[in-house]
Amino acid sequence: MISVTHPLESCNQEQELFLSQCPMPQRRMHELMFTMGNATYRYHKLATDHNPAENHWREWITGLEEPVKSGMIKIGFEKGKNILGFTRYVLESNDIGLQEYLEKTVPPADMEEYNDTLVPGTHPL
Repeated sequence: MISVTHPLESCNQEQELFLSQCPMPQRRMHELMFTMGNATYRYHKLATDHNPAENHWREWITGLEEPVKSGMIKIGFEKGKNILGFTRYVLESNDIGLQEYLEKTVPPADMEEYNDTLVPGTHPL
């Protein structure tokens, strides 16, 4: 079962369709991946609630290294305000960390099972 649903119903339907066609030995892994992906999507969407401004964008860019920095300057604030690195910066600057958000959003048993499936040294957070 997918514990954290996607905010868009069409995505939930696509995920359920995928799972219905998934071989049973792989089904649980995909349920966990969808759960974590949906929770992470919800986390990044929270950034819009904090009204990221161009000054946040400029602060974030100063911490980037080349060539990423030049690329982000070229993209600009309006096109770049949904870039995951930036949305995470906005949320963390408002004391909303990804790991803490996931721990509050994803059921503990699912979080533990997901973490147990990771290859050591590859934890994405």
